[in-house]
Amino acid sequence: MTVDIAGTAWPVYKLEAIAAGLAVFLVAMLIVGSMQVAVLGASALAAGVWLVGSVRQATRA
Repeated sequence: MTVDIAGTAWPVYKLEAIAAGLAVFLVAMLIVGSMQVAVLGASALAAGVWLVGSVRQATRA
């Protein structure tokens, strides 16, 4: 499943990964208050969601 953003088809799992990373970043900044921890945590989670979504989509096709 894809979503059209500015004329480009994006798989939904990529948008989910970006949203999850942003949410983790904001929560980590509020709780920990460290930019380094927030960025590392958010990027790790976003990469994991992205990879899982990619594998899930590949197995469906």
